Amino acid sequence: MKIRVMQIWGFLLALLGWIFVACSMAMEGWKISSIGGQGGSSVIKVGWYWSSLWRACFTDSSSTSNCYDFPVLWSVEGYLQIVRALLMSGMGVGVLGLILSLIGMECTYIGGKDKEKNRSVFTGGICHISSGMLAASGYAIYAQHVSAEFFNPRFDGLQFDLGTPLFLGWAGCAFQITGGVFFLVSVCKIRSQTHSSAPVLSVPVVESNALRSSNTNISIISELSTKSKVSAISELSSKSETTALSNAPSESTHVSRTGRPLRSKQSDKQRGSIKSDVSRSVSSSRSSRISRSHLKSKKASSPSRGTTHHFIKNSYL
Repeated sequence: MKIRVMQIWGFLLALLGWIFVACSMAMEGWKISSIGGQGGSSVIKVGWYWSSLWRACFTDSSSTSNCYDFPVLWSVEGYLQIVRALLMSGMGVGVLGLILSLIGMECTYIGGKDKEKNRSVFTGGICHISSGMLAASGYAIYAQHVSAEFFNPRFDGLQFDLGTPLFLGWAGCAFQITGGVFFLVSVCKIRSQTHSSAPVLSVPVVESNALRSSNTNISIISELSTKSKVSAISELSSKSETTALSNAPSESTHVSRTGRPLRSKQSDKQRGSIKSDVSRSVSSSRSSRISRSHLKSKKASSPSRGTTHHFIKNSYL
């Protein structure tokens, strides 16, 4: 059940219970006794004695009531004074609980901040529970006195039964206690939710998150730096290979003119393979150049075909 729905139900139950208690205080017939009506008499007469917290009355069969109002406070029996005090105090505490719970409910906007509203709801729930307990204890005292007279065999007076207002009051007390429990449970739910969500905003968790983010940033930076280094090294190696390929023909021509071979200081396998390829290409280019020069010289020196054939034969010899 949602917190708001629970608070609304608690308020309605507490209000209904307070109304039941107030109505029971104003009602007549807390204890009832009937007399007369024996068979065989010429005139059947029936009468009812009933009493409440404020007066005692007698009603006959002709619906004529004769009432006696209780005098001032100190002239009433002791148990009636206790019951009155308990019920009046319970009603006062119930009114205070209704005001506090109405201020602190989530559906109202007159209670201030959330903490203050939760406090008022909690206090209102305690007030409702205490109000129900006070009223229930008052009804219990009255019922105990009436039942003690009824079950006492030595009691010679009228024996009274429990009236309807007592049962109505007990139902109101149960409603008030249930409403107060609903308010307390709603506050406990709110506090449990705040406590469960509080560690997410605590300082150690924030620090750990900051450390994790810093570690991730450092790892990303290191990966980027390694990638940049690898790319720079690959670019440098490709540039060195291209420069080696471009410088290889010039070195080969220098060797052919001077007759002195140049020694390389690099001992890597890749550069050795590159040099072998370059030397092969250079040798092939030299052979092609030599054959072209021989052909040009032959064409220039031979005026006819015969001489060319003779020159060729002599040259082969």
